[in-house]
Amino acid sequence: MGNMEYECPHRVAIPPSKPLAKSLETSLKETFFPDDPFRQFKNQPLSRKFVLALQYFVPILEWAPRYTFDFFKSDFIAGITIASLAVPQGISYANLANLPPIIGLYSSFVPPLVYAMLGSSKDLAVGTVAVVSLLISSMLGKEVNPNQNPTLYLQLALTSTFFAGVFQASLGLLRLGFIVDFLSHATIVGFMGGAATVVCLQQLKGILGLVHFTHETDLVSVMRSIFTQIHQWRWESGVLGCCFLFFLLLTRYFSKKKTVFFWINAMAPLTSLILGSLLVFLTHAEKHGVQVIGQLKKGLNPLSVSELAFGSPFLMAAIKTGIITGVIGLAEGVAVGRSFAIFKNYHIDGNKEMIAFGLMNIAGSCTSCYLTAGPFSLRRNFVKLTNRKTLSRTKTTKATMTYRSSSSRPMKREIFT
Repeated sequence: MGNMEYECPHRVAIPPSKPLAKSLETSLKETFFPDDPFRQFKNQPLSRKFVLALQYFVPILEWAPRYTFDFFKSDFIAGITIASLAVPQGISYANLANLPPIIGLYSSFVPPLVYAMLGSSKDLAVGTVAVVSLLISSMLGKEVNPNQNPTLYLQLALTSTFFAGVFQASLGLLRLGFIVDFLSHATIVGFMGGAATVVCLQQLKGILGLVHFTHETDLVSVMRSIFTQIHQWRWESGVLGCCFLFFLLLTRYFSKKKTVFFWINAMAPLTSLILGSLLVFLTHAEKHGVQVIGQLKKGLNPLSVSELAFGSPFLMAAIKTGIITGVIGLAEGVAVGRSFAIFKNYHIDGNKEMIAFGLMNIAGSCTSCYLTAGPFSLRRNFVKLTNRKTLSRTKTTKATMTYRSSSSRPMKREIFT
């Protein structure tokens, strides 16, 4: 029976060979236009093509007419919650990048509005990113000392943000979204884990109240810097910082035990911010060794087009920093956006995401913001809060950020650093 030959009743014909030019055209079309974005324009009148083009490049024009009050209720809660996280996170990450704290608040104001109009993800929350902040500090810090020349350092940070936006938008316009797929999951997890370790080590400076600290990021250098300054440790800062750290971990524990109390963990950062500020203000803790951020400039984002250092001798360093941080921010943002899309069963356009990220960072660099993306830190809380990315959520977040920018009370540094 094993020697019997089986003859297929329906033979499959071998497809005819295609000319090289035709094969190349097919391969390029499958690579750069897998979603066939021009299909919807076929057999449409000119006026309809114009409307479809606007909706394709500005997605808010497509979903805004279908917006309902039910969406608004979810978005209102989500906006308040994300804003409560963006305030301490923006200040903390700006400090990590050796930038003024107000720049972190500015960066949580304009970019989310741009992304809300141009992005294709319904749930992605945009803000400052720890890894990018660390890279900016490391790469630009080698060229310019942020303490000796803070103005030039800030200009280079804004310039690198501009080039990061140009690079990201260019990838989207050239339909190169598939490049992000070559970043393996293991690579991203390993990089994020290493960066998280470095960030945690850098927080020891604020917890212990140290003024002088190493700019190196390896474990040996950080430990050497800490234990050679034991006589400068401030127990007041340590106690205060550890108490709020314990509070944050405790709220996270209760939120995991009872999922109905997820909002406790979401509101914990803002609660720490308010309680810490009141405690420092009432006890004048700054006179007892607790470092404070000090006065924050009032008002909305000032224009910073004139601050872009295109003629600086460090321009190449800013371009290199922009490209590297742009790739990392893009990979993180797209990864978070895709995880939301898989979780809620909808599709996001990688090329649209690249264009949206690029344009929001270009706009941000012109309005006193440094590079923003879709951080992992906002994902866990946000996925439980909202059903749709809308302009109302961004407006709610922006309103809270505006109120915070208008406040001038000094805030405790250890809460954020």
